[in-house]
Amino acid sequence: MPDAELERSARRMHGLVESIHLVTYFAEEPSVALAALGLRDNYWDGYFAGRAAPLGQVPAEVVHAIFYNFADGEVARHIPRVWKVTTPQAALAARQEGSVAALRRILGDLADSPGLVRTADLATKAGLSAPIVGRPLYAGLRRLPVPDDPVARLWHAATLIREHRGDGHTAALVGAGIGGTEAHVLHALFDGMPAEKFGRIHHLPPARLGAVIAGLRKRGLIDDSGWLSPAGRRTKIEIEAMTDRLATPPLAALDPEELEQLFSGLEPICAVLDAAGSR
Repeated sequence: MPDAELERSARRMHGLVESIHLVTYFAEEPSVALAALGLRDNYWDGYFAGRAAPLGQVPAEVVHAIFYNFADGEVARHIPRVWKVTTPQAALAARQEGSVAALRRILGDLADSPGLVRTADLATKAGLSAPIVGRPLYAGLRRLPVPDDPVARLWHAATLIREHRGDGHTAALVGAGIGGTEAHVLHALFDGMPAEKFGRIHHLPPARLGAVIAGLRKRGLIDDSGWLSPAGRRTKIEIEAMTDRLATPPLAALDPEELEQLFSGLEPICAVLDAAGSR
């Protein structure tokens, strides 16, 4: 398959696996399962425990380096405190159990369909096929056992593909000289939203966010109007294009017929999830 076509497929795949993986953050069941471990019922304890668990009990600085776009200090409010309450193994099990329960509830009869089994198998083939070098979170996920249950296997494969892309996105941002909070500012302004209104950074102190915006303006990425300059828009587009290129290895493991079968299998599943808001 030509490189350009594979990159377009990577972008298409991103939207599909995101619908599956987002139940982990949007649906009630994963939060309940993680809270049952004794974590504070504040969402973020469960988020950091569940998502960082494949890395083991590493320091907050390591998690922060991999979870690139969190503001300074946000990871340290949860890591390593959560590991005084539970273990990475327990967090992994609760996260998967809750996510699978949510998928089964939302998908209904579709969860037990033969098509889902085939889709889970193809997604798993793709998800296990990429090199792990330079992909820390993906590498952590790769060491985990593949579930036998088809719905759990589909969720696990979607998570592998999603976090493989995420590691690549971080590499693209670093290569472009864009910091974590700067990435959120670029994303918000590119989508036509003032940075101070964007959900992941709206809580930052105005002075801290203002300093980030001032730095981007000094580099010529934001113009005097407060929106992205042509150079800023070009930088954002180049980062996304590089992310697509770096996300192609899992898809390259499938032949064109298998890839089309995977897309055809994912689309009805994700249409149901999208209609429910993955919750």
